Amino acid sequence: MDLHQQMVAMADRAKAGARALAALETAERDALLEGMARGLEVAREAILAANAEDVRDGERSGLSSALLDRLRLDDRRIAAMAEGIREMIALADPLGEVLETRERPSGLRIEKVRVPIGVIGIIYESRPNVTADAAALCIKAGNAVILRGGRESLRSNRAIAGALVSGAEGLPEGALQLVDTPDRDAVRELCEMTGRVDLLIPRGGEGLIEAVTRMARVPVIKHYKGVCHVYVDASADIEAALAIVENAKCQRPGVCNAMETMLVHAGIAERFLPEAARRLSARGVELRGDEATRALCAQVADIKAASEDDWSAEYLDLILAVRVVDDLDAAISHIARYGSQHSDAIVARDEHAQRRFAREVDSAAVYINASTRFTDGGEFGMGAEIGISTDKLHARGPMGLPELTTYKYVARGDGLIR
Repeated sequence: MDLHQQMVAMADRAKAGARALAALETAERDALLEGMARGLEVAREAILAANAEDVRDGERSGLSSALLDRLRLDDRRIAAMAEGIREMIALADPLGEVLETRERPSGLRIEKVRVPIGVIGIIYESRPNVTADAAALCIKAGNAVILRGGRESLRSNRAIAGALVSGAEGLPEGALQLVDTPDRDAVRELCEMTGRVDLLIPRGGEGLIEAVTRMARVPVIKHYKGVCHVYVDASADIEAALAIVENAKCQRPGVCNAMETMLVHAGIAERFLPEAARRLSARGVELRGDEATRALCAQVADIKAASEDDWSAEYLDLILAVRVVDDLDAAISHIARYGSQHSDAIVARDEHAQRRFAREVDSAAVYINASTRFTDGGEFGMGAEIGISTDKLHARGPMGLPELTTYKYVARGDGLIR
């Protein structure tokens, strides 16, 4: 059986598994999740052994320390994976929720009801914990899942997926499958499974997401890069602004909701920027600024000249682009040109400026006097998330359980005819 035939067979099994999952009650799906969590705990030593081989190969092949850290598992991380699955059990079941009800003059009663999407393909890179997180979220929402992780974590993913399936007694056949090959053509095959795979969610670097989007004939929800901005308005409370920009850049610089560009109104720049530059530099942040920024901060920090590429860069590091703008219009225009529609914030006391920013900045999450770091399923009260969508359809922002569903119309009558 060649790769195409293998992938078709896998997708067909997933489709059958999705039908079986959709018929399960909440308690039955929650029991599957508890079994998956126990399966991870039982297989802990086997998972660690497989992961040690992946890490050893990664070191030999020259993976960066950051990628090796994402790849590496230990007792604590496996325990966290199991605990994360158990936390999903406590989340409300989205399936069967009635979103709308209409009574028609004909007597027809129409309900709009949440249902599973069907078969979801998750394509991701070096983090093996995604195998457990994504599988559990999809199963909880009644979806079959096909997982395709990075080649550098294949042994780890194989061990984790095996533990999940063996632990989940009664899991419908085909409901949880791993693409068990490093062959990149498997991704292309998955992207072309129209009629079998209902949705693809790529999680990883910009290159992976662009490649999947380019190849896909199946609908894709993208977790694209986070070029997040904080705009400090002329009306800003300076102490609040200093706290927000320090948090947005420094708390976890390597995540997609960290600030990458700071925009400062010219009317407050002289009072705000030198102290901001001093604090950020003290935290190890490399600043790259326009001419106005460099002139204002010359006495407190060594600021490199920003290039055009810096305004659209997702650094995922302690690097920050800084620009002084004439007014709110200029800030909004800058974000529209260079942003990624992820998360953007305004620090302002002026309510008119707040309203305009919220209305005119076209991002998945817009913040008023708060850090961009809040864009997260847990912080939004959704519980676990499968990613943060920068698309507008079908989901936008943090994707929790409801975003892994669609809906159908259930119409009731009593022998009604039209």
